[in-house]
Amino acid sequence: MKFYLKSNNIEGMKNFRYKIGFLALLLISLFPISIFAQSSGSENLVIESLQKFWNNTGLANFEFKYLAMIVVGLVFIYLGIAHKWEPLLLVPIGFGILIGNVPFTDGFRIGIYEQGSVMNILYSGVVQGWYPPLIFLGIGAMTDFSSLISNPKLMMLGAAAQLGIFVSFIIAYAVGFSPAQSGAIGIIGGADGPTAIFISSRLAPELMGAIAVAAYSYMALVPVIQPPIMKLLTTNKERKIRMKPPRQVTKLEKIIFPIIGLLLTTFISPSAMPLLGMLFLGNLLKESGVTERLADTARNALLNSITILLGVTVGASTQADRFLTVDSLMIFGLGAFSFMIATAGGVLFAKIMNLFLKEGNKINPLIGSAGVSAVPDSARVSQDVGLSYDKSNHLLMHAMAPNVAGVIGSAVAAGILLGILS
Repeated sequence: MKFYLKSNNIEGMKNFRYKIGFLALLLISLFPISIFAQSSGSENLVIESLQKFWNNTGLANFEFKYLAMIVVGLVFIYLGIAHKWEPLLLVPIGFGILIGNVPFTDGFRIGIYEQGSVMNILYSGVVQGWYPPLIFLGIGAMTDFSSLISNPKLMMLGAAAQLGIFVSFIIAYAVGFSPAQSGAIGIIGGADGPTAIFISSRLAPELMGAIAVAAYSYMALVPVIQPPIMKLLTTNKERKIRMKPPRQVTKLEKIIFPIIGLLLTTFISPSAMPLLGMLFLGNLLKESGVTERLADTARNALLNSITILLGVTVGASTQADRFLTVDSLMIFGLGAFSFMIATAGGVLFAKIMNLFLKEGNKINPLIGSAGVSAVPDSARVSQDVGLSYDKSNHLLMHAMAPNVAGVIGSAVAAGILLGILS
């Protein structure tokens, strides 16, 4: 009995399948519109869709120039993580280079140069120049100007280090760049990324990607580029010069300094007001003692957020089709030369100052290299090189004076160039 029922069930299932199959054939015959092809007999939709998908992939749009830039991005990330060379800059810039060099088809509003895309909107902070002043606000809120206030003559080292800016400006103009482009290229010698972005956004926006990446690259390479120049230009005796400890600076002096500093520098160079105004405001927030919450926000949450956005968008702006040009290579070469001249200018001017200073008041010329505004890395390099010759000769506090003076000096130089070339 069980076998009989089981056989009937199997037969019933077979009949049911046959009926379903017959019904499907009937539907196809009644509605001869294939689900796989258009009624007009055009190309198969599946094949067409797959072809369209392939054409929009990065693989289909791949060129070796994109691979070259991706390798550069990976090198930036490696240097930032493995060697800890300015990781807060190199890691987001390196990752931005990866983002900017994934090949894509135009029209989807994903590229940094496509109007209306998310990346293009974020990049507006670079193009329109409002990221740099916000970064200067954060820098001011975390900078202690005590060493500069206690020994004002060291400000001259920061000014001397700006020599690289003007020498590179002349050379860039001589090799064929326009005056405005030459000014934007020359500012790389100040080793100040935000200032370089600010001035290039106004003088040479078409070169901004190359200038920004060059400026930040040389900021990260301070420990590599500067020591050989410092050792070449100084004697063993000069490297061991001991400087007097900086005097104690009063709170009143710290509060007055950003006010006087703003008025003096902006009266000389009004075009630098967006940078210097925010720098000195941030410092006043820090030193006043009554706006600690604002100072804390400026030097932490705000500065970190803007650094991420600026780093990623600057990196993404290096799309291979726009970045890999002869001009870009020349900019990197001129930027390196500018940075070396700036380092040499600070060291040599310290030696010149020593000719007029009495014994016991002389300046260790190693701190002259800190006149470039890579804060605080160039000051640390002065310290490290000095300690390698005398393990008890600490130069960091002295080096911070020309270092912060370099920040002010590069902004003033940028303002001067803007005033002349705009």
